[in-house]
Formats: sequence, C-alpha cells, structure tokens
Amino acid sequence: MEGKVYKSTGSWYVVRTAAGETWNARLKGLFKLDGITSTNPLAVGDNVDLEPENDDERTALITAIHDRSNYINRQSPSHRMQHHIVAANIDQSFLVVTLKEPRTSQGFIDRWLVTCEAYHVPAILLFNKADLYRKKDEERFDAWKRMYETVGYPVVRMSVHTGEGLGEVNALLRDKISLLSGHSGVGKSSFLNALFPAMSLKTQAVSGWSGKGIHTTTFAEMFDLPGGGRIIDTPGMREFGLVDISKQELSGYFPEMRVFAGQCQFNNCVHLGEPGCRVKQAVADGNIAIERYESYCAILDSIEENNYR
Repeated sequence: MEGKVYKSTGSWYVVRTAAGETWNARLKGLFKLDGITSTNPLAVGDNVDLEPENDDERTALITAIHDRSNYINRQSPSHRMQHHIVAANIDQSFLVVTLKEPRTSQGFIDRWLVTCEAYHVPAILLFNKADLYRKKDEERFDAWKRMYETVGYPVVRMSVHTGEGLGEVNALLRDKISLLSGHSGVGKSSFLNALFPAMSLKTQAVSGWSGKGIHTTTFAEMFDLPGGGRIIDTPGMREFGLVDISKQELSGYFPEMRVFAGQCQFNNCVHLGEPGCRVKQAVADGNIAIERYESYCAILDSIEENNYR
C-alpha cells in the first residue's frame, strides 16, 4: 500500500493513501536516503510504502521511502552540525516576507532563495502586511520588488487583512504542491485561514515587547486545497542556515551572477578581490544589484565559519 506523508511529529507520521484513507504510521527500522544525514529521515511530502499494523486503529509501519524528485534542506535548528529536511517532492516554494511586525531581513530572504536554487525548487516571494506600509515601507518594497523580479523571482504584494493579492496567490497554488515558509509572525496561518477558512489554523499576534513572531505551527503539515493542489505549512523560523553549499558553488545559486561567473579570469574565483573578476565588474556597471552582492558576501562569510565539507 502506498501513501504520502501529510504530517510529521518526530516519531509518528500521518500518511494518506490515494484512496483517501488516513493512517498513523511509524518507521520500520532505520532509513538512510541518498547519503543524507539528517535529523529526520522522513519528511512531509515523501511517498512511502505502508504495511498495516492494526486496521481498526489505522496504524501502520512505513517499510520503504520512494525516491524524491527534490527536497528542501536546512541546518537543523537544534543540531547545528546536522541537516533537517523541510519538505520533499514539491513544485514550488512561497516565502512570506514582512517589512515590519516582524521585519524580514534581506539576508534571510537570500539564504532561502539560494537553497531553493540549490535544490531546483522555483521560489515566489509574498510580501504580506502591505496594509501597514508607510512611505518608507512603500519605497523599500518597490526597490526589493524591482531587484528580485529583475533576477527572475515573482513578487506578490499581499495583505491578509484587506485581501490584497490573495486571488493572485490562490491562482498560483492551483494544482501544485507548494511549500509555505517564513519567520514566525509573518502571517502564514492567517493567510491560509483567509484563503481556506475550513482549515481554522491557530494564529497569534507578534510579541509586543520583542517584535518577534510567536510560533503557532509546531510541525510541518500538508493540506489538500479545495481548488486542487496541496500546501505544506511549516513552523516559523528565526533563522535559516545553509548546508552542503561550498564557497565555490555559492555564486552559481545567484542567477544574476551565473551569467558572469564563467567569464572570470580564474576558474576558482569567489568574486571578492581577484583580478579579472567579471562579477565585480558587473556590480560596478550596475548589472548586479549592490544589495544582492553584499548579501552574497555575507553568506560567503557564514560558509567559511560553518563549512560542512
């Protein structure tokens, strides 16, 4: 019997079959996939084989995990030297971004985009809480929208409070398996409730004294969407750590840098102070946004500090 993992709670998994049956399942023995050492060998979105244990209680053993078309990996929040698979077999990822209450940094956005590039997952940026924007916020949004759309990433201006942008996002979700991520407090659960009220997901306000989001989603969970498709809601993240990306590879995950990186004088150029660097020249010529280049340099420094290779 085959099924798809809809929820992971660490040791037990909610698995749904093509016939619509829901099973509570656990792993039979230890699994190691494709040489991946992670804190969770099984993730939401994985396709698995089931062996029923108790038909009355709908409990089963997971006996095999099918090959993945892709997955999103991050640094484990509890074990910095280990990986954590966020989700598997996804068609696209949505990162919910807020300019205030709480503020999402460009560094966080770019780390997420680098990971999506590395694992071949198309990424879309959802700028939520647009109803809170003042003049400076409007200017920052316009600048970021131009910058990311020039690179090739779709940007949607959205407000769960007013409904702005929800129709556009709903159309993007149709018939796709989508991953939804972002900081705690950016409005992921409110967004899902606005689009699909039957979900009735729990929401909490941003912490008043810190301006940081409060976790409302404890475990990743997949939902079937009324109009077709599925969405995976993930716990809010304070930070996003990269894994398995070397300094030499990093520029390949910045689409605007890929155009120029092969033209550098040295094959191992990391685009800092090397002579004949076409990427640095492209920054100087205005063909690569200085903000993206500075973000690249910051990520490069973090790889030097926490290199897993």
